[in-house]
Amino acid sequence: MVYCHGNPTHGEDWVPFMERGGPSIAIDMPGWGRSDRPDPARFDYSMYGLSAFLEKCLDRLGIARRKLVVHDWGSLALIGAQRRPDLVEKLVVINSVPLLPGYRWHWIAQLWRRRGLGEFANATTTRSSMALLLRQANGARRPMPTDFVEMIWKHWDKGTAAAVLALYRHADPDVLARAGSDLAKLSCPSLIVWGEREPYLPTRFAKTYAQILPNAQLEIVPGAGHWPWIDDARVVDRVLEFIA
Repeated sequence: MVYCHGNPTHGEDWVPFMERGGPSIAIDMPGWGRSDRPDPARFDYSMYGLSAFLEKCLDRLGIARRKLVVHDWGSLALIGAQRRPDLVEKLVVINSVPLLPGYRWHWIAQLWRRRGLGEFANATTTRSSMALLLRQANGARRPMPTDFVEMIWKHWDKGTAAAVLALYRHADPDVLARAGSDLAKLSCPSLIVWGEREPYLPTRFAKTYAQILPNAQLEIVPGAGHWPWIDDARVVDRVLEFIA
């Protein structure tokens, strides 16, 4: 199993799944988690650049056929998957950035996409402000678990902040739509899991993913937010059951 994290988290996001789910890997993408922070002037932090890095990394590790689980910006893994759909045995899409027509960025992303304003927002981020911001990602709009906030904060630095800006500024809505133009080639069994109270990525995109992927089933998790397995631990069981 290959787990692909989003922003602002990293591979540790997937520990609840990896502890119970058999052979797996969750790579910290360059700029996030424990990985290096190459200078944006010499490294491609666009979703195409990060997707290409992931594919090269998996090739180097000798990982051919895979079961793919993506969350948030982990959807960049779908770019490479569309090019080599025969390598994907099963696919799970959890509250992921829509590589689909019609998406418009949420307010935080709009801040990051604006020159100067994005730099200021990231430079003034503190652990407390991050914890406050993450509350809206919780289905009940309560504080996220302390260890979850700490997991993100301990690896948040200037390098990550720069990577975030580079990624979001490349991802215009039309670029997102083009990146998913061949999703229908992913004919493997797919599961779309989406928190009902997702604040950033409306549930209509979960339904669109389920319509475009030829062999997909959709499950909306009542009362859950952007990280549905944090709001409802049964999501871990459901994903592992499907993957197995």
